[in-house]
Parts: sequence; structure tokens; C-alpha cells
Amino acid sequence: MQTLVRPQPSLVNALGNQPLRLLALGDSLIYGYGDPEAGGWVEQLRRRWMVPGSAGHILYNLGIRGNGVAQVTQRLDAEFQHRGELRNHVPDGLILSVGVNDSARLARPNGRNVMEFEQFQVAIAHLLDRAQSLCPVWFIGMVPVNESRMPFLDCFHYTHGDQYRYKEATRLACQARQIPYLDLFEIWQARGQSWCQNHLTSDGLHPNPCGYRSILHEVLSWPPLARLD
Repeated sequence: MQTLVRPQPSLVNALGNQPLRLLALGDSLIYGYGDPEAGGWVEQLRRRWMVPGSAGHILYNLGIRGNGVAQVTQRLDAEFQHRGELRNHVPDGLILSVGVNDSARLARPNGRNVMEFEQFQVAIAHLLDRAQSLCPVWFIGMVPVNESRMPFLDCFHYTHGDQYRYKEATRLACQARQIPYLDLFEIWQARGQSWCQNHLTSDGLHPNPCGYRSILHEVLSWPPLARLD
């Protein structure tokens, strides 16, 4: 079956300088877990846009720790429909970040994935199609874990190999739909193992304050979202 390509509309061209209502929906990378100083990259971006003289966009953090693609899909419609305000009946755009929790293997390094890869490919395609039917979408990819710290919570085994498969499936699904995808996995990997480990918490999974500052920098330097700043 051929994928229906829906070009991303330009919010900047359509709305000019009007402040936008945006949702950030996903897992702990959206929530900001691991950053007790500034609350993660979404919270820092929210505060940046609240400063007088800034773009003035409204950004809702709708991240939940442990969410996978199925949980985010289940939440999507209700979160979207209940975030309209004032004259904006529904939000103007959606930032997604999800998938790393689906890639983990249960109980042992060669156990089954939380969501099997073929099922994930179908599920992420469904999520993207539904999200894009509501509004413009941007996708922020996962960061590489510290494999030497696994298993997480003595149960979940994350590996770069599994992460790569799941993030590539997501990236290609976004590409097919002309949804901008920020490949943090490749950006971090290119900086080396030591750099990555220094930007993660001791659990080996979540970014630390330095890690979230790095993500914010990448987001603000990324043309699809930089034009909103």
C-alpha cells in the first residue's frame, strides 16, 4: 500500500507572528526526567517563550515516564482536543518523542522487545498518520543509552542495536510523511561514548541537566523548529 504523503504546512507563513499553542507529547524525554535543575528541554523552551519580547508561544508538556507508542497513541486525541484555549479551539502543532521504551528487551539481554519490531512499525505509522491529520508535527528522536548501566530497574535491557532499529523505523516513517525528524541518536553517537555517558544520569537511560541543555541547543538550532523561536 502506498503511503499517503501530506506535506507539512508552514505555521510561520500561515500565522505570521501570532503566538502558537503547541503540545509536546511523549515519554520521559519530553517530561524531563533526570533534570532537577531546569526540568528538561521542554520546560526550558516553555520558559524561554514566556519571556516578554519572545515569540510568546504556549507549550504544554505532556510527557509521561515509561510511555510507549501505544500509550501515546491512546492519549493523543484527548490531549489534543482538551488543549484549546481562548480563541484557539485546538492547538496549532504537535512535538512527538517516543519509541525508546518500546525497544527495550524484557528480563534478559536476548528477551523479547516490549513491542516487537514489526508491530512497532505498524504502530508508529498509525500514530504519525493520526497526529498529522490533526495538525503539523515535529518528531524529536531518542538519545543513546549507556549500555554499561543496563538493565534499567533490573528488568529492561536497552541496547544501541535495538535503539538504532526502532529510531530508523521512526525516521523513515517520518520521512515518508514529510514530518521533520531530529536524529539525536546520531548526533550524540557522533560525539563519542565518553561524551554521551557524561550527558546521562547514573541510570544510563535519562539525560542529566547537561544532556537536556544539549537537546535544547539542538532543537533551537534545528531549522524546522528554529524558525518558531
